[in-house]
Formats: sequence, C-alpha cells, structure tokens
Amino acid sequence: MSALRLFSLILVSLILQACIQVEGLDDLRQYVKETQETPVGSIEPLPEFKPYESFLYRATSLRGPFQPLIRVEPSEEEEIVKNDLKPDFERPKEPLEAFKILALRMVGTIHMLGEGELMALVEDGNGEIHRVHKGNYLGRNYGEITQVNETQLDIVEIVPNGRDGWMKRPRNLVLVEKSE
Repeated sequence: MSALRLFSLILVSLILQACIQVEGLDDLRQYVKETQETPVGSIEPLPEFKPYESFLYRATSLRGPFQPLIRVEPSEEEEIVKNDLKPDFERPKEPLEAFKILALRMVGTIHMLGEGELMALVEDGNGEIHRVHKGNYLGRNYGEITQVNETQLDIVEIVPNGRDGWMKRPRNLVLVEKSE
C-alpha cells in the first residue's frame, strides 16, 4: 500500500469513529428539553414617536438680533475728538513700550545733579531698571508720562474708543516697596 492510501484509510476511520452513537448524553438531552419547555418572555412594543414638525422661519423682514435698535449719530464734538486725537505713529518707540503696563513697576525715584527734574526708576517685565521722566512713553497703549512724583507716575494712554477713533485714558504706576 502506498502512503497516500494508508493516510486516507486512517482519516476515513477517524471520521466514522466520530459518528458512532455515544451513550451517556442523557443529562444533555434533559437540559435541552427543560430549556425548550421554559416560557418565552415577551418583548415590549416600540414606543410611539411624535412626528417631526418642521419650523418655518418667517422673521426675515425683521431687524437682525445683532443690529442696533436705533442708529446713533455721533455728535459734532465726538467727530472732532475722533479726527484730532490719535497716537504719533511716526515717533520712534521707546524700550518700555514693548511691555504691558501691568508688567511694569515703579521701584524708586532719583534726582540727577545736573538736571533739576525728578526721575522715576521703572522695572520692566525682564527685571531691568530704566530711568524715566516726564514726556517718556511706556506701555503698549502709547502711554505718556505726564507727571513724576515721589510715590507715583501719572500716565495718559491713548486707546481706541470703539468707534474708529481714539480717547485718552489716565493711568498711574504706584511706587512698590519691597518687604524683606
């Protein structure tokens, strides 16, 4: 016999062996019978849904929600302020104009011998100390120092007014005393 015939004969005998009736399956048959006799549960019916009612927008002719209720005409005084006041964009920027005003701190004052003017010492956001006096600029909003005294710097910033113009806003830097 060839090897292929022998292998085929063994394979067929194994397959036929699996088909022989095996005794001792009574417990399995009993379980299947009990399972088939148990009552079947009922499934709840699907809930009824309300039909979708589409919305038809009919307010296209009305005022939009983001438009002002009334048109506000600027007064002549506002027009003059709008046209006259603006920062000097041609002026060279000073070093302290690179910092936000909240990042700057006044840390002291100094009198220069040759000059009778009081100067303030301002610490920038990087920890460097700068000498400033009346007429210097600082902060990002074109802030000009209008007065220097022992305890504070008075500053006037030129900021946008929200109506395509500019307005002045007073600020001050108060002397910060270090507590050790």
